[in-house]
Amino acid sequence: MADYKSDIEIAQEAKMLPIFEVAKRAGLDEGMLEPYGHTKAKVDIHSLADKPLKGKLILVTAINPTPAGEGKTTTSVGLADAMCKLGKQTLLCLREPSLGPVFGIKGGAAGGGYAQVVPMEDINLHFTGDFHAIGAANNLCAAMLDNHIKQGNELGIDPRRIVWKRCVDMNDRQLRNVVDGLGSVADGMPREDGFDITVASEVMAVFCLATDLKDLKARLARMVVAYTYDRKPVTVADIKAEGAMCALLKDAIKPNLVQTLENTPAFVHGGPFANIAHGCNSVLATTTALRLADYVVTEAGFGADLGAEKFLDIKCRATGLAPSVVVLVATVRALKYNGGVPKDRLTEENLEALEAGMPNLLQHVSNLKDVYGLPVVVAVNAFPTDTAAELELVERKCGELGVSVALSEVWAKGGDGGLRLAEEVVRLCDEPSDFRFSYDLDASIEDKISAIATRIYHADGVDFTPAAMRQLRQLTDLGYGGLPICVAKTQYSFTDDQTKLGAPRGFRITVRNLRVSAGAGFIVALTGDIMTMPGLPKVPAAEKIDVTEDGKIVGLF
Repeated sequence: MADYKSDIEIAQEAKMLPIFEVAKRAGLDEGMLEPYGHTKAKVDIHSLADKPLKGKLILVTAINPTPAGEGKTTTSVGLADAMCKLGKQTLLCLREPSLGPVFGIKGGAAGGGYAQVVPMEDINLHFTGDFHAIGAANNLCAAMLDNHIKQGNELGIDPRRIVWKRCVDMNDRQLRNVVDGLGSVADGMPREDGFDITVASEVMAVFCLATDLKDLKARLARMVVAYTYDRKPVTVADIKAEGAMCALLKDAIKPNLVQTLENTPAFVHGGPFANIAHGCNSVLATTTALRLADYVVTEAGFGADLGAEKFLDIKCRATGLAPSVVVLVATVRALKYNGGVPKDRLTEENLEALEAGMPNLLQHVSNLKDVYGLPVVVAVNAFPTDTAAELELVERKCGELGVSVALSEVWAKGGDGGLRLAEEVVRLCDEPSDFRFSYDLDASIEDKISAIATRIYHADGVDFTPAAMRQLRQLTDLGYGGLPICVAKTQYSFTDDQTKLGAPRGFRITVRNLRVSAGAGFIVALTGDIMTMPGLPKVPAAEKIDVTEDGKIVGLF
């Protein structure tokens, strides 16, 4: 586009409605709002607790991420705007961005182009302080744990078996591995320690799965923070930290209300990692939206093998929710990348490479349709370099699986560019579905992991390291065997090797470690080298971000 504008320039030109007007559109009373300025607010949802869930849930997911980008959040925002243009009462539910990626390389999570949630700068920076509260609660737990050891260690905690880390919402590789407690006797016990990024904290996962304050406190209390010398779990309740942690989170747990560029009401709340956690916005935001609107658009992080699998097998299982339809986002560029085309050649028409990359898309489609029994529509996020022949190939290949395709042009046109997709989504919402999970909850830990690996990743099987087998037996003996599974693996591939693109066959998944997230209510199966504290790139995005003398932020995407 000759008059190209950056995301922040578009967002700063938006004509935002006062948040009370947005609330009215959402069906919220003014008295339920706790404003944070003129364009964002917390929502006190107590008065909605007895209201039935009336809306139809629309899950937006994607193919495996590539450097070419897929535009999942942009599609989610544009779809919600388009459905409102069709006269459908629609609300949007998204995750909050982490400061780490904002200042790093990935960027924010507010959409892009003419399909964004605003105020974009606020959402991508401090917003309403939720992540700060979560970090404070996490670190209070760490402080109380180390203080318990310093003050006599009545519980018999083994300092070598502390599994709770401190956190900070920043990409800071220097903090991955640290030694703390140095100094005199009064300064604590020296030990190896480390930091996670805030979105990787179990407090974040608990925060997003809690149904109310009472449930939040109970989940916090169950979290395992260490093991004793005789290898028994030590919980937050054992160190008496759950009450104070919950006090730090009592305001954060209220959903945040904002709007899109086209003034569609949007809840932006919570943001757990989509590999070591479940990668979805909060249950409270989702259920609140379903009580208010006829249609609710939400997304799950990373590709459908991670985000959608966890949304369906963890979040839906925990809440009783079920999507009416799944929107699977793909781009011609990303599919060509899966077909072996280097990043600097993706703008050239290449039908052979596109066809070679299509199995990645088709496997995700098949999983959602055949394993989970859900209606699916493929949203092709359009780029100017896509050719008619390439788009026809995508549509034809999806048609062979009985799945419709809709071109999405929401980045350039906002809601108007998503009308065809919206029409198909509305149609599919009225189609019958046979939603089911990918594994039975009463199966063994080993069998549940194997089901995900073979049915979703299409692996030949699973190998457990000796350490993982010991942990598997220990978790089973401790009574955690009935929990769902959260597989932590690379987001870039169906395998645990990020270099294997497309839809590989003839591979096995190696589980290296197992750990329980007892508060969140799942077991994390770690494959490969999963990083819980990212680092900044050679040229971090933070170098381009600045603020003018009148307080205007520039350089933010």
